[in-house]
Amino acid sequence: MPFSLHQGDALSVLAGLPDDCVDSVITDPPYNSGGRTAKERTSRSAKQKYTSADAKHTLADFTGENMDQRSYGFWLTQIMTEAHRLTKTGGTALLFTDWRQLPVTTDAIQAAGWLWRGVLAWHKPQARPQKGRFTQNCEFIVWASNGPIDASLNPVYLPGLYSASQPSGKARQHITQKPVEVMRELVKIAPPGGTVLDFCAGSGSTGVAALLEGRDFIGVEKTEHYASVAADRLTHTIRETLVQDDVALTT
Repeated sequence: MPFSLHQGDALSVLAGLPDDCVDSVITDPPYNSGGRTAKERTSRSAKQKYTSADAKHTLADFTGENMDQRSYGFWLTQIMTEAHRLTKTGGTALLFTDWRQLPVTTDAIQAAGWLWRGVLAWHKPQARPQKGRFTQNCEFIVWASNGPIDASLNPVYLPGLYSASQPSGKARQHITQKPVEVMRELVKIAPPGGTVLDFCAGSGSTGVAALLEGRDFIGVEKTEHYASVAADRLTHTIRETLVQDDVALTT
């Protein structure tokens, strides 16, 4: 199978994987953002934080959204240190973040041993305007590498700005789901046939994109419900993209 999916704590799962087994780490960790006070950080669930009260969403909640900024930075440094061990020399890391957590994310990724390469932007066209203020219609992607990049191994020219709306309606299967069309562009930083790791896999959008673009995928998701959703989406993607030449017939 071109993918493996693990349900469990990311640090524990990553500790059991071998050195140099992935080409790119592409993940959307819980931002732990927006809590001005301890009460705001600890009294709201992720679902309350990211969906409006009248949205009538049936989406499952997820954990990991109640750390303060120092704790988030410590956790992210720990897990990105482990991810650094798993990534081949010249491999890359891409981490989604918002404007509040952008500084601590760039600190953590460098503290974990990565070479910080820059910041990409994901523009969300349908963001809500704010009277008297600038619209907060961008999230960011901090990217880095494990040492020098040999561009001859994957001579791609990738944009630094992506514009797409978050999935809606029945297509939205996770509270903070990212558009597959954006993820399909991002996974191209891994060479064709390479392996992409997402240790906060959610509903599996990174993995779907990786499979569609001819990359292998390793996913880790802590929440049992979302791990099941991701497994279904990944399996469906394999079935949809499978052609007869890929099937070995036995007698």
